[in-house]
Amino acid sequence: MILITGATGYIGRHLIKRLVEKGERPRCLVRNLKRAANILPADKVELVEGDTTQPSTLAAAVRNIDTIVHAAFITADHKQSTNNSYEETNVHGTANLTKAAKEADVKRIIEISGLGTKPDKPGSYMQGRYLAEKMLKESGLDWTIIQPSVLFGKEAPFIKGLVDLIRTAPVVPLIGGGKVMFQPIYVEDVVTVIIKVLEDPAHTTGKIYTIGGPAYYSFTQVIDELLHAMHKQRIKMYAPTPLVGIGAAVMEAVLPKPPLTKAAMTLFTFDNTTDLNSIERNFGFTPMSFTRYLSEQGV
Repeated sequence: MILITGATGYIGRHLIKRLVEKGERPRCLVRNLKRAANILPADKVELVEGDTTQPSTLAAAVRNIDTIVHAAFITADHKQSTNNSYEETNVHGTANLTKAAKEADVKRIIEISGLGTKPDKPGSYMQGRYLAEKMLKESGLDWTIIQPSVLFGKEAPFIKGLVDLIRTAPVVPLIGGGKVMFQPIYVEDVVTVIIKVLEDPAHTTGKIYTIGGPAYYSFTQVIDELLHAMHKQRIKMYAPTPLVGIGAAVMEAVLPKPPLTKAAMTLFTFDNTTDLNSIERNFGFTPMSFTRYLSEQGV
């Protein structure tokens, strides 16, 4: 029996669809049953109302569960709010889930993290993701951690933000000169990796998998690929990272859903890449390329 946290999130939705197609009936931890029933195939999954930040709601969710796929994180494209902070959701939520899992004799947790996770300033987005991984590794449970690069696919947050920017702005800022490297990975390929990890606990437990697509792209190249796919022309302008960071902070302060967050700026402080053959080596298939996806399906 599988429990999925973050079931209505981007990866969660795609994973559930694939599991249902395989004949599984996963249990889904959701904050709002009515909303979830409009997003997920409610007749083919088990919906349990709860929240990783509310420990009292977790006992029912983890009962009789063998494996948890933990994807209930605030990602870098979302700003924090009073009831939804990086510390509360990403750190304390993981601690609560791990404790509940141990008490219910859950065998294993698969955590969906992010490429480049590392220690950072206390309370920061990156530090929260690092601590979530650290707690799982020290939990005594069987664990696997999957760290994908930026995702692409229909409505993928990172790409959607750039597409919206291109559509609305006459000038596209090349953050840090556009030199930071990414390795965009198709969401369906991430789901395939998760399923392969679910199906092979003997060989995947206790491992961290860094995964990315089959090619590297600088931020400038990502923008160029999107411009080509959208049949658009835009002026591209160098934008110093500190200056863009100030702009992100201002947008967070005044907009409910800012196009760029301070947390997302952390993606521009390191190359978001791993080995080009990471998926083929570990999972035996070649992932979809960003360029091919855009040529076949558009933005």
